[in-house]
Amino acid sequence: MAVRRVRLILAVVAIWALGSWYYSWHPPNGSDFFGPAHGPGGRVKPDSAASKGLKWEKRPPRYPVDKFATLPTDKPTKRVPRVQAPRPQESAVEKETRLRRLAAVEDSFKHSWKGYKKYAWGHDEVKPVSGLYKDPFGGWAATLVDSLDSLWLLGMKEDFDLAVKACDNIDFTTTEARDINIFETTIRYLGGFLAAYELSKKQYPSLLKKAIEVADLVMSSFDTPNHMPITRFPWQRYARGEAQAARGHVLLAEIGSLGLELTKLSQLTGDMQYYDAVQRISDGLEKDQKTTMLPGMWPVVVDPSKSPIKSIGDQFTLGGMSDSTYEYLGKQYLLLGGALDQPRKMYEGFIDVAKKHLLRRALNPDNLPLLFFGDARIVTLPSGEKQIVTTPISQHLTCFTGGMVGMAAKIFDRPTDLDVAAQLTEGCVWSYNQTASGVGPEIFHFIPCDPDVAKDDCQWSEERWIEALRKYWGQNVKGDALSDEQVASIVQMRRLPSGMVDVDDRRYILRPEAIESVFMMYRLTGDSKYMDKAWAMFQAIEKWTRSKYASAALDDVTISRPKQMDSMESFWLAETLKYFYLIFGDWDLANLDEWVLNTEAHPLRRADA
Repeated sequence: MAVRRVRLILAVVAIWALGSWYYSWHPPNGSDFFGPAHGPGGRVKPDSAASKGLKWEKRPPRYPVDKFATLPTDKPTKRVPRVQAPRPQESAVEKETRLRRLAAVEDSFKHSWKGYKKYAWGHDEVKPVSGLYKDPFGGWAATLVDSLDSLWLLGMKEDFDLAVKACDNIDFTTTEARDINIFETTIRYLGGFLAAYELSKKQYPSLLKKAIEVADLVMSSFDTPNHMPITRFPWQRYARGEAQAARGHVLLAEIGSLGLELTKLSQLTGDMQYYDAVQRISDGLEKDQKTTMLPGMWPVVVDPSKSPIKSIGDQFTLGGMSDSTYEYLGKQYLLLGGALDQPRKMYEGFIDVAKKHLLRRALNPDNLPLLFFGDARIVTLPSGEKQIVTTPISQHLTCFTGGMVGMAAKIFDRPTDLDVAAQLTEGCVWSYNQTASGVGPEIFHFIPCDPDVAKDDCQWSEERWIEALRKYWGQNVKGDALSDEQVASIVQMRRLPSGMVDVDDRRYILRPEAIESVFMMYRLTGDSKYMDKAWAMFQAIEKWTRSKYASAALDDVTISRPKQMDSMESFWLAETLKYFYLIFGDWDLANLDEWVLNTEAHPLRRADA
C-alpha cells in the first residue's frame, strides 16, 4: 500500500508532539489536600507528601505595576442585541417528551457524580472503569469544583452544600505537580468558584474566598518584567523567591483565555489587578493581530516575552491550542456589557480571514450543507513567495465554532453568519451520525469542496469519494495511483465512514464542543430540531460511555461496540452534561441575555444583565 509523503508524516508527528505537550500537566501521583477527613466513600485521606514540604504563598511583587487598568465605565452607544430567541411554544406532548429526556440526562449526571463521591472524593477525577482515582490537575479536586454550578443548576442542593464545605479544605498552596497549568487552573477552578458564587446569589461567601485564593496563585505567574504570565508556572521557584520571566514559546489558547475569569473577579471585588493583567494581554494581541503571517489571525505559538506579544508560528487553527482565545472575544464583549469595543474589533479582524482561508464546505453522502474550519499553514515556495495551504481536518475541539459564530452573528450584527453557524453545527452533528457508534471522533479528515460555489456544486458521488481517498492515501507520483481494490481495502481496514478520508484520532473523551454548539443554536433560534439532534447524540453517548462507576471515554467510535477507557475528565460533569441538561431544561435557565459561559461552561453574570 502506498503511503503519504514523508513531509506530511513529519508534520503530523510534530503536531502530535505539540498536542501531547499541550494536554500533559506533569500529573502528580495520587495526591490530595483534604487532610485526614472522611469523604463520602468512607475512606480516610492520607496527608500529601507535598503538604509536608514547600508551600506557595503570595509574595510582594518583584515587578510591581505602576498603574492598573480599570474596568470600562462608559455606557455603550447602543444596547447589546438580544442573544436568546423568545421562549418556544410547546404542546403538552412536546413538554412531556422534553421532560422525559431531561430526566435521562439528570440520571446520567447523578450516576457519574455518585461514582466520583464514593470513589474519588477530594481527587481530581474518578477512573470510571476501575473505580480508582487520579490527579492530573494539581490534586485540588477538579471534578468537585468544576461540578459546583452543575449541582446548583440541577437543583442538587444537598450535594452542593456538601461540595462547598469540602472546598474549604482544598489547599491551593501546594501540589505535587512540578508546574501549574495557569489556563486549566483559571477555567476550571477559578471559573468554577465564580460561577457557583454568582448562581447561588452570593449566599456562600467561602466560594468567593476560594476564588481569590486561586486568583492570587494565578497572579503570581504574572510577576515578570513585562507582566506577561508564565503559563506553565514553576510554582516552587516562585515560592523560593527566585526571579522569573515570561517564556518565549507559549500556546495561544493558554495565554489568550484568561480574560473572562479574572475580569469577573475584578467586577466582584473592585480589585483591578486581575482585570489589568488580562487587559494587558488583550492589548498585546490586538497590536500583533495584523502583523502575523496570516494577518488577522494568531498562530498556535506566540512569544509573550516580547512587548507587545509577538507571533512566531506559521500554523493557524481554531482548534486545540488556539480555540478559546477566539471564543473569548465575543464573550468578553458580553461580560463587559458592550462597554469595551476592543473585543468586537478583534473578532471582526479575524473571522473573515478564517472564513476565507480555513472554512470549507464538505462533501457528504446526504448532500447536506456542511461547513468545517480546517487548519492553515504558511509555506515558503522555492521562489520565496509565501503560500497559504489549507488542510481539511476537523477536530472535535473546533466544534465550538458553531456557537461562537452564531452568537457573534447576533451581537455584532452579522446576520448572514447565522447560516454559517448552523452549517458548522450541522457538520459536527453529521460526524456523530456517520460513525458505527453514533459518536463523533476526536479528529478526522473530510473532503473539501471548492470555496467557489460556481465551480463546485459539492454533490456527492462514490467516484468523487474514491478519488479523494486515492489522492490522500496514495503517493503523488505519476503511475503510482492506488487501484480501486486498494482503496476499498483502506476503507474496510480503517473503517472509514462515507465522506471521511481518514479518522486520525478515533477516541471520544467525553468532549462537550459539539453539544455546546447545538445548545447555542437552540437558544439562538428556538428551533426544536436542535433538541432532537441533541437527544440522538445523548442516546449514543450514554449507551457506550456509561460504566459501572461513572462514565468513560471511548477508544474507537468507528466500531459498533467501542471499548471504554478508564478516564472521565471533569468537563463531563462541568460541560457536556450541563449543555444537555440546559437544552432540555427550562428556557430561562442560564439565560444567555443574563449570563455568558466560559470555556468550561461556567456561567458568569453579564455586566448589563
